[in-house]
Amino acid sequence: MNILILSAGTRNKVVQYFKKAFSGTGKVIATDASPLAPAVYEADKYYTVPLITENGYIDRILEICKQEQVSGVLSLIDPELSLLAENEERFAQIGVTVIGSSYELCEMSLDKRLMFKWLSEHGYNCAKTYTDLKGLSSAVAEGEVSFPVFVKPARGSASIAISKAYDMQTAELLMNHDKNLIAQEFLNGREIGADVYIDLISHEVVSIFTKKKLVMRAGETDKSVSFKDEKLFCLIESFVKEAGFTGQIDIDIFDIDGEYYISEVNPRFGGGYPHAYECGCDHMSLILNNLRGKANEKRIGSYNDGVYMMKYNEIKILKQLDI
Repeated sequence: MNILILSAGTRNKVVQYFKKAFSGTGKVIATDASPLAPAVYEADKYYTVPLITENGYIDRILEICKQEQVSGVLSLIDPELSLLAENEERFAQIGVTVIGSSYELCEMSLDKRLMFKWLSEHGYNCAKTYTDLKGLSSAVAEGEVSFPVFVKPARGSASIAISKAYDMQTAELLMNHDKNLIAQEFLNGREIGADVYIDLISHEVVSIFTKKKLVMRAGETDKSVSFKDEKLFCLIESFVKEAGFTGQIDIDIFDIDGEYYISEVNPRFGGGYPHAYECGCDHMSLILNNLRGKANEKRIGSYNDGVYMMKYNEIKILKQLDI
C-alpha cells in the first residue's frame, strides 16, 4: 500500500505525517521538478520529474505509479489538481486512486469568478466579485461595494500578485494593465481556516478542524489558534456536501460580526494543516483507511480548542547532490 505525493516542495511535515501513517504498511514516494525541494528527502523514495506543463508529464507519473506499485496519488499544489482529476480514469486503469475532487470542482476552486458565481447562486455569504471596471464602477456608484477592494488574478493562489486598491484610480490602473485581474470586496473580519476530510468511500464529511488565523505569511497561515463553533461546522458540512468535494480540502472563511463568509477553497492539504494534525486530526490515516477499502467514522471537531500553532524555519542539509 504505497502513496505518491506530487510537487512536495517544502511541505516536509506533510511527507513526515504520511510516513508515520504508512509505517509498516507501505512506502511514501515523493516527486518534485526541483532536486532542491527539501520535502522529497523525507520520503522513502523520491523522483525528480519534469514541470507539470511539459509534454509527457502525466505519462511519467503513471510510469512511477506502475514501477512503485502506488495505490493512491495526490498533489500539494493547485495547478496540478485539475491535471490529476482530468486523468483520473488513466490512473484508475492501473489501480491508482486519485485523492482529490472532480475536475470541475478543481477548476472552480482555482477560478475566483466561478467560485463567486457558485457561492452566490447557492446562497452562501461571500465577497462580491467584479470581473471588469464597468461592473466595479457601477457597484461603487450604487453603494453595493466600497473601497478598499482587492485586485487580484482571476486564477491563482498563494496571494500572488494581489493588490489593495483604495480608490477607483488605482483599480483602473491595475485592471487596465492586466485584463485577467478581477476586483473583490474587502472582507473586514477575522480570517479562519478549515481543514476538512471527505471520505472517499462514504462521501461523508468525517473530519473538520477550524483555526483562527493570527498571522499570515506568503499566503499561508503562520500563526493560528484552534477553536470550535457548531454553527461553523454545520455551514462547512452543508457547503462541502452541496458542492460535492471529496478527499482533503482547505477552506478560507471570514467571520464578520458573527456571520461566516466563504472566501476560497483549496482541494488539497493547506499550508496550515500541521496545526490540525498536531491537534489530533490525522487525515493521513483517514486516507490510508480509504485506500484499504475502509470507510472512516465521523469525528467532526475531535480536538481541543485554544491550542496555538507557530511556524518557524528549519533547514535540510545534504552532503552531496547532483544537479
